[in-house]
Amino acid sequence: MMKPRLIAAAEIDRLETWAKYTADMCHSCISSCCTLPVEVRLNDLIRLELVDEFERSEPPKNIAKRLQKDGIVERFNQKSGIFTLTRMSNNDCLFLDRKTRLCTVYDKRPDTCRHHPKVGPRPGYCAYKPK
Repeated sequence: MMKPRLIAAAEIDRLETWAKYTADMCHSCISSCCTLPVEVRLNDLIRLELVDEFERSEPPKNIAKRLQKDGIVERFNQKSGIFTLTRMSNNDCLFLDRKTRLCTVYDKRPDTCRHHPKVGPRPGYCAYKPK
């Protein structure tokens, strides 16, 4: 049985469907990386101003419950401390502008996004999909 595809251009288990990353790809892409699940940590949520600094002492599980209720977090892995942000119905990141395909929180974006594609499902490769 095939695993579900992350996006139309790339399958997680088939490296040949991913493109070796080069810096010039971002200028001619339709923000394919912004359709992948975004995993964040508490520091990212504070940077995004979704969680206040004083909440750092709260149990992460309680923070996750609040953010799930607000529709910001899809799930929380208590063991790893990783929150997965909710995506829009078309799988876009909550913070991706639908018209411009640009990040609306770029200066505050999570570390996962800052370090893509060095980190992610295929380090060094991109789910590149040309415009």
